[in-house]
Amino acid sequence: MGLHPLEFSECYLDSPNFRDKIKAHEAELDKTNRFIKELYKDGKNLINATKQLGMAQRKFAQCLGEFQFEYIGDAKTDDERCIDESLQEFSIFLKNLEDQRELMMRNITETLMKPLEKFRKDHLGTVRAERKKYEKETEKYYSSLEKLLNMSAKKKEPQLQEADIQVETMRQHFQVSSLDYVCKLQEIQERKKFECVEPMLAFFQTVFTFYHQGFELAKDFDHYKRELQINIQNTRNRFEGARSEVYELMKRIKEAPQEYRQTSPISCEGYLYVQEKRPPPFGSSWVKRYCTFVKEQKILHMVTFDHRSGGKIGETESVTLKSCVRKTTDVLDRRFCLDLDITDRPGTVLTVQALSEDDHKFWMQAMGGKEPIGHYLGRTYSKERGIDAQLDDVGLSFVKNSISAIEARGINDQGLYRIVGVSSKVQKLLSLMIDEKSNEVDLSASEDWDIKTITSALKLYLRSLPEPLMTYGLYKEFISPAKAGSPESRIQAVHCLVHQLPERNRQVLGLLMKHLANVAANSKQNLMTVANLGVVFGPTLMRPQEETVAAIMDLKFQNIVVEILIEHHEKIFADAPESCPLSPATPVLSAPTRQSKKLSRQNRPLAVYNPQALDIQNVSAVADSSSLATDETSMGSNESVSSQSSSASTSETPVEKSDHAPLNTSLSSGSNSGAAAASKSTPGASRESQPAATTTASDKEKPEESVTSRKAKAVYPCEAEHDSELSFQVGAIFNAVIQSREPGWLEGELEGKRGLIPENYVEML
Repeated sequence: MGLHPLEFSECYLDSPNFRDKIKAHEAELDKTNRFIKELYKDGKNLINATKQLGMAQRKFAQCLGEFQFEYIGDAKTDDERCIDESLQEFSIFLKNLEDQRELMMRNITETLMKPLEKFRKDHLGTVRAERKKYEKETEKYYSSLEKLLNMSAKKKEPQLQEADIQVETMRQHFQVSSLDYVCKLQEIQERKKFECVEPMLAFFQTVFTFYHQGFELAKDFDHYKRELQINIQNTRNRFEGARSEVYELMKRIKEAPQEYRQTSPISCEGYLYVQEKRPPPFGSSWVKRYCTFVKEQKILHMVTFDHRSGGKIGETESVTLKSCVRKTTDVLDRRFCLDLDITDRPGTVLTVQALSEDDHKFWMQAMGGKEPIGHYLGRTYSKERGIDAQLDDVGLSFVKNSISAIEARGINDQGLYRIVGVSSKVQKLLSLMIDEKSNEVDLSASEDWDIKTITSALKLYLRSLPEPLMTYGLYKEFISPAKAGSPESRIQAVHCLVHQLPERNRQVLGLLMKHLANVAANSKQNLMTVANLGVVFGPTLMRPQEETVAAIMDLKFQNIVVEILIEHHEKIFADAPESCPLSPATPVLSAPTRQSKKLSRQNRPLAVYNPQALDIQNVSAVADSSSLATDETSMGSNESVSSQSSSASTSETPVEKSDHAPLNTSLSSGSNSGAAAASKSTPGASRESQPAATTTASDKEKPEESVTSRKAKAVYPCEAEHDSELSFQVGAIFNAVIQSREPGWLEGELEGKRGLIPENYVEML
């Protein structure tokens, strides 16, 4: 039998049997409350599990949509095109299905979860409140009744009457509360039948709707599915026919390989062993590389490849050839060798070894090689000035001597390292200090050389090294972390890269950073903060091999790297890091994003120097006396990587010049982007990053003008980040498009303006 009905008349009797009936009703409502709470919890778990399923399905659909088959050849058949697009169709189908599932989940929340929770709180919660009120009135009434019955009969009549009235009032309140509570109990018992079941009906209707939508999607997909099956079968049939032809061709090549050897008037290819010099006492090693020489442009592409390592392809290096000379065996005890004079590495001779005598003649003929006449006469920036700066024991001794003198006699001098000395004195001091035949001078004790001459000589020495202290090879790796990532990740990346430097380079760099940290610690007196020192030493310690627009843009990032080295020199130079993060690879995206454009610019391999891509003007040589006076960068901010403040004003004699051109105050040292003009705001800053240009420009040959005129169409919109880039919308047509020296970029013309275009944002017409 079910619950007994509660009669209103029983509220006045309040019998034990009546109380048992109320308890049975209360127990039933408590059970209903627990059921709804448990159902609500399970419903939440169901929704969350369905959301996880939806996320997994969407991830699966995204993976399908992003993948694209690559086909051999320059065109596809209709069947192949349909197969290529099939993954996108599958992805769209799954996404549509998940859209319906997401709609179902929203409906379940609205039609099941919220109504159930509302019923539990609004109605079952109200019953609990009425229950407490009923119990409270019960306690008050029976307590007052007991007090009345215990009252002495000898009390005065007014007191007895007043007590009777109070008890009667409480009895009436109790009976009203009892009536209300009984009415609410029975109301909720009847209401729960439809308040609980109706949301469940809506829930199942939502589920049925979802499955029906899936059925409709499957019906719509059925026609495409049948067509795709035909496309697959056609492609399989063509594959079988093509495979037999391939095997037949392979058979003919095996029988007469010499008849099928490829030759080209444009380029020649083959393996060469390239000599790579190592620091003492390791000598040098010979690395096998697959080389491609482009005859017209005189560009040699070299790819490291070792068959014994599983055929792993290494990095690609490209150099521009100036001349080729056969190397005789009396100079080097190896046969079939050639000396290559590299245009973009003034004074650098690349020695390569052919595989045989015939191969040696082949490369000699292709590169326009000549027989040796005397010795090779190469020039570097330092030798033009009569300075033979080397990173040897003499150079290390000079660095230590200079640092000791500066810290002993001039650590508090205003504008330290920014104010330059007289050019003739600077060169005289440096020549004296790096001359092995001369007696070493103790600069700390000698008053013959003032501090600004010593600081200028130290900077000139660092700029005159055959290779920057932080090396050409690690330039891009040092710049990359400065352009993105958190401060902690930047420090970690620089820490790792520093320990990839040669031992002597790292030793000298560590001495210098410790010294610059001492200079910055006295910035209240010398006005040279970490940021100011970064501006001065950024272009001195690191620079790219090629002078490009990108190099000018990277000046501010060079400063950031030096700031990190100064501020964290104790950690960076103390011990090697326990682990280093792998360099992030350029993501493969079906549709390029702004981030993918940045990554492609930062992480792609070194671009081949294309003399047709940019019309590089020869830089005129300037007098030695003025070059040292203007190659110092101005003082910028007084706070590292963040704030800007004014420079110190220091008066000098006419021959002792200093730079006072302010940095562009709209940029902070830590900025990740900015206009191209920001990097060109100080002429000195530009020249600091390319000290060798003034003396080697006359040796460079002016590139030939391009006669190629191709068109390209924008397939994604792009907003320029620098003045050198173009902004465009989808469908824009570019004229005179050529490959840029920038990795991953093209150069073209749009609406009368010429600039850089992200390669993965356009398609060639």
